[in-house]
Amino acid sequence: MKLPRNFFKPLAIGAPAPLRELPVKLERMIHFVPPHIEKLRAKVPELVAQVDVVLGNLEDAIPADAKAAARAGFIAMAKANDFGATGLWTRINCLNSPWVLDDITHSVAEVGDKLDVMMLPKVEGPWDIHYLDQLLAQLEARHGVKKPILIHAILETAEGVDNVAEIATASPRMHGMSLGPADLAASRAMKTTRVGGGHPDYAVLADAKGDGARDRFQQDLWHYTIAKMVDACASAGIKSFYGPFGDFSDAAACEAQFRNAFLLGCAGAWTLHPSQIGIAKKVFSPDPAEVAFAKKIIDAMPDGTGAVMIDGKMQDDATWKQAKVLVDLARLVATKDPAIAGTYGM
Repeated sequence: MKLPRNFFKPLAIGAPAPLRELPVKLERMIHFVPPHIEKLRAKVPELVAQVDVVLGNLEDAIPADAKAAARAGFIAMAKANDFGATGLWTRINCLNSPWVLDDITHSVAEVGDKLDVMMLPKVEGPWDIHYLDQLLAQLEARHGVKKPILIHAILETAEGVDNVAEIATASPRMHGMSLGPADLAASRAMKTTRVGGGHPDYAVLADAKGDGARDRFQQDLWHYTIAKMVDACASAGIKSFYGPFGDFSDAAACEAQFRNAFLLGCAGAWTLHPSQIGIAKKVFSPDPAEVAFAKKIIDAMPDGTGAVMIDGKMQDDATWKQAKVLVDLARLVATKDPAIAGTYGM
């Protein structure tokens, strides 16, 4: 076991020191770009102003014969654009693939100082994080990268979910985790071909009425896993995210899934299609009425102690903490979106 005093030491001579706290950044949507398609790369400058994170995808959805082109396209995309406050991420191929080593080495060598986060798929345990952690430190030292590249793990296997707490604390590079529902469903032998969202056959029945009729209520397939991931990430001081929602034609179901994740504690979600950007922005920006009420609580209890009655409801130090979560997020959103800032009165 690594001693606590060594946890924050660089893993290679000349590598930047690991961060002790995550940067305070708004990451409501992680927007995926397939960088091997030139016409989509050309849209990145306008995307930078619309989204919180631009991610160059090198893994799933990239054909095997386009892997090298995607890698080159991501590097070109990173070099050609000024991302400002918008995050630049990449999702590399999984660690047992033939492409991953080039994904890591070329990305750090070419655009290491621009790259904020490297997303690692199919993480099964802390050993996967340890490998990437050490390699990134060596490459950062070799190429003179000034700030550490963070690691974001995707939970896509039953083993990964089982080891989620150990993954969350595997390295000070850990940025957060995302739920990968499609691969996870296959790993668990779940009987669904949907990418995220519910399933009409996963339901509970209400008691029978006098005429024998029974109401049927569809349930959330992902509630347990998201909650387990949120607890692990919150305990470790990192962020949790909902992953992909694959049905681009069902905006209502996408919004419902995103909202469930938001209410449970997730910071954002993946957006795979431009139509999902607005949904994520709406869902992961707190409701103005909720923010207004939260501000009332904080104004009534400036030091966070005691108890007060507001609009007929008792508020105490626990609800003050809940209110602070909403107000702090609203302030962060307000710095990015002036239009939303107006609705918050900020």
